[in-house]
Amino acid sequence: WPALVCYLDDGRVPIDNNRAENAVRGVAVGRKNWLFAGSLPAGQRSAMIMSLLETAKANGHEPWVWLRDVLSRLPSWPNSRLNELLPWPDNPFS
Repeated sequence: WPALVCYLDDGRVPIDNNRAENAVRGVAVGRKNWLFAGSLPAGQRSAMIMSLLETAKANGHEPWVWLRDVLSRLPSWPNSRLNELLPWPDNPFS
């Protein structure tokens, strides 16, 4: 119950989830187009990419600029620092 009424204590918390619904609208609209992605693993990879692009957008990054930047860095990027490539607000991208 406390999670449902937290907007009463903090005016910054929105009372609706329009932001989340708008973020997945493109996925819902294209659902029939992606019905035959080829295989379950292909569908899972598509979902991961769409999730990363929407996360980039939600955090103020231009999604395709972020993706291009990450793909250019990835071949020489150390595995131990992959978290730095995620589209969080404090990670800089060119």
